[in-house]
Amino acid sequence: MGDKEKKTGKRKSVTIFGYPLSIFFIVVNEFCERFSYYGMRAVLVLYFKYFLKWDDDFSTTIYHTFVALCYLSPILGAIIADSWLGKFKTIVYLSIVYAVGQVIMAVSAIHDITDGNKDGTPDNMTLHIALSMVGLLLIALGTGGIKPCVAAFGGDQFNEDQDKQRGTFFSIFYLSINAGSLLSTIITPILRAKKCGIHTQQQCYPLAFGVPAALMVASLVIFIVGSGMYNKTAPSGNIMVKVFKCIFFAIKNRYRNRSSKIPKREHWMDWAEEKYDKLLIAQVKMVLKVLFLYIPLPMFWALFDQQGSRWTLQATTMDGNFGSMVIQPDQMQTVNPILILIMVPVMDFIIYPLISKCKLNFTPLRRITVGMFLAGLAFVAAALLQLQIDATLPDFPSSTEQQAKFINMVDRPIDITAGNYTFQLQAFQGNEDYYTYDEPFALRINSGSPDLISLPEGTRNTLVIVEEAGAMRNIKFGDVVAKPEEGANAIRFFNGFGLALNITVGDEGFGNIISKNMSVYVDVPQGTAEFVIKNSAGNQCVFSRKFGFGSSYTFIIPPTFTLEENCGQHIKEMEDIKTNSIHMAWQIPQYFLMTSGEVVFSVTGLEFSYSQAPSNMKAVLQAGWLLTVAVGNIIVLIVAEAATLPDQWAEYVLFAALLVLVCIIFAIMAYFYEYIDPAKIEANFANLEPEDEKKKNLEVTKKDMVENHNEKKRKSSNSSSDEEETSQTKF
Repeated sequence: MGDKEKKTGKRKSVTIFGYPLSIFFIVVNEFCERFSYYGMRAVLVLYFKYFLKWDDDFSTTIYHTFVALCYLSPILGAIIADSWLGKFKTIVYLSIVYAVGQVIMAVSAIHDITDGNKDGTPDNMTLHIALSMVGLLLIALGTGGIKPCVAAFGGDQFNEDQDKQRGTFFSIFYLSINAGSLLSTIITPILRAKKCGIHTQQQCYPLAFGVPAALMVASLVIFIVGSGMYNKTAPSGNIMVKVFKCIFFAIKNRYRNRSSKIPKREHWMDWAEEKYDKLLIAQVKMVLKVLFLYIPLPMFWALFDQQGSRWTLQATTMDGNFGSMVIQPDQMQTVNPILILIMVPVMDFIIYPLISKCKLNFTPLRRITVGMFLAGLAFVAAALLQLQIDATLPDFPSSTEQQAKFINMVDRPIDITAGNYTFQLQAFQGNEDYYTYDEPFALRINSGSPDLISLPEGTRNTLVIVEEAGAMRNIKFGDVVAKPEEGANAIRFFNGFGLALNITVGDEGFGNIISKNMSVYVDVPQGTAEFVIKNSAGNQCVFSRKFGFGSSYTFIIPPTFTLEENCGQHIKEMEDIKTNSIHMAWQIPQYFLMTSGEVVFSVTGLEFSYSQAPSNMKAVLQAGWLLTVAVGNIIVLIVAEAATLPDQWAEYVLFAALLVLVCIIFAIMAYFYEYIDPAKIEANFANLEPEDEKKKNLEVTKKDMVENHNEKKRKSSNSSSDEEETSQTKF
């Protein structure tokens, strides 16, 4: 770090197979950094929902705010690198900020630091939220700030005659990005699903954030180790600053000369001619022409980046059992990088050549339009899938309703009238469905006198009918009113046995359940669970049950229960919330459409921007492209907060409709766009400059000739006067 940035020339670096050794440090650095970023981001929205206890909308809002900041800060990073610190120091300093942010995120996820009563729930959630927000802000500044620097710094390591090696480097660099993204989105959800903690075992978010933090520290160390081998160029001034100054001057000058008497100019940027040369103005015009086309593009990113928020939350209500392996909801994001690795060569070597053979003019702007349309179709597919999911979800009570179901713990069938519902329950059985009420109702058992039942609004309840001394009475228990979190299964037991029972599953316990009482709920993960049931005498038996995702069960232990080898055959079950029945594989079509759209849209957009950009302003358009991603995430914030649609499928349809509308607008703009060759335009200005100089020199020469002529004339006039004076004196 003590090395001064070189002002001229490039040092002779050690090479391996014709490549500078320094680039290997840069590639490994990029792999670690991308692993760190995408690994943290993969579990972020679930961290908001399940650890910080935010609802879906607020979790989505903060997630997209963070992503927007990550794509706004590259502009700041580019200005710092080119105008002040240089690329090397910018990468080092902002990587330190980045690593500190990742460490703070990992610390914020440790529930034990504020869990004073050791119940597994943080006592001071405000501290965890504050640490999370500070960590995310530092990460956004770090990852965004180094984004425009690392690839360019890698390119600086090659000499002018190493174009082929430089091209290969960028391919390897892009591969390292995708490799880091793919591995991290597989690994960090697995780490999150593990249990960890000092006092209580919880989802291991500290490990899921800690591993990316460690990778970021490793990334920084690896980059610094290669310091002595790098070619470091001094900051030479940021072209973006020059562009902004030129545009600002043109606007200011046009405002000063707004009088109708002043002749108009062909383009509003021509008002900068008083201060800036014509070549720069022509280059700015080319950039503005492309940036104008960028205006509709953020809508694509508004849909694309919801893969990490809304689509991940959608996956939490689905079945992730793929037979030999179980997929976590946040691991479904890996479908995108996997499909990218497949779709890019398919598009380049199969689809595009076929379109070309069909004599279709599939221009870059037409490709971008198709990409936007495919993203819209992806959200239509997501909406259709959401409708199928909603059909399997329970009909939970509204804020003014109450729901109830009943369990018969009497050893014979009973007839029940509950409000307007009349039904019969067999011995030790319960209702399959809940009954909904909007006011207190009368409960009559057999021909007995009715009881008025009043339940809290917005709740689900189970009423257990028991018989004591020949009389029947009901006991109320509150039920869960939402799908269990993270695909777990909410399980509880009702003890109808004559003695107290102690039940455990793994490390979790249901407590000591006294007779005619209900246990607490315990979240049991997907798979086969073994419940160990014991009595006070130490006798025990094991009851096994296989669970899916997101269900809730009440297991009824009847009076006929015995602690024997096959005790499970006596236990009755009542399904309160059905298991997730829509398989996660049904998300693959929407991921396929979105990834196809990304390949056609993103890759083509970058190529188009590069081809239409002036030679020295490609970085400006790159910054503009990243800015569209940031604006897209801001659009999600606005729509998510302003729309307030009751159904998620309706929000998907809204986003799809907005993108199709924007797609049509973009298609019209693209129709009138005229492709340019920036190199030719710049060459024309370069050829015109000598002529301008000749004209300028000719004008100066003419001016000098006129001045010399006038001077001679003046001297001649003075000489005549002197002669006259002399003559007069003589005479």
